[in-house]
Amino acid sequence: MPKDTTTRALLEDVRAGRLSVADAEAVLRASVGSDMEVKAEGALLDTDRKARTGFAEVVYCAGKTDSQLVDIFKKLYDKEGEVLGTRATPEQAEAVTRALPETAYDAVSRVLKIEKPDKPLEGCVAVCAAGTSDIFVAEEAAQTAEYFGTKADRLYDVGISGLHRLLSRKDRLDAANCVIAVAGMEGALGSVIGGLVSVPVIAVPTSVGYGASFGGVAALLSMINSCANGIAVVNIDNGYGAGYLAAQINRLAVSGTTMRA
Repeated sequence: MPKDTTTRALLEDVRAGRLSVADAEAVLRASVGSDMEVKAEGALLDTDRKARTGFAEVVYCAGKTDSQLVDIFKKLYDKEGEVLGTRATPEQAEAVTRALPETAYDAVSRVLKIEKPDKPLEGCVAVCAAGTSDIFVAEEAAQTAEYFGTKADRLYDVGISGLHRLLSRKDRLDAANCVIAVAGMEGALGSVIGGLVSVPVIAVPTSVGYGASFGGVAALLSMINSCANGIAVVNIDNGYGAGYLAAQINRLAVSGTTMRA
């Protein structure tokens, strides 16, 4: 690796043939310094995250004051031209929208975002919700995937108590590069879908259910103990985590990449 890792020096080395493109990319990904951090009120923003991981930093809105959230949104918007925030309250959304009128808020998923217009959506991720009570988590997953450039096909109210509803949409499951299965109660949807498709399934337990569901713990344990193959499980109500992972899987499928060189 070169001793001088400034961007200009790396580019000169690539042009002169002294350094491969892959090696230069590795150096840049590892070169995270103070110039790649932006201070906002109460936060140190990781503005290099997109270069390292492919996706920019996302804002977890819960617990932040209105002024903190507005400052963070402004700084990320200036840097990236778009911002995604999760778990925002209506009051937080109102404060950010006053400062940045381009902001859109979805009260169901609690997603707060400014998106670039006419963003192309590639590939496909199927987002399945067992019941309408699970849609708040499913929408967080779907909107996260869409924000990161993935087409989300929503299949809602396809829980296993009416199995025909899911089976009648088998063609849409087969068209997806990844399937997100969102369910509360006993959380069986992930296992059923895992036995139907040839692509990865991300199971998301929700806190929906009666007392014995223990706020989603029953669904979480069911999903973790699934006998179906190819299932990954995220935390209770973590639609964002599922949407992010699905977008990564979809990106690999669209690019035809099997592993990093």
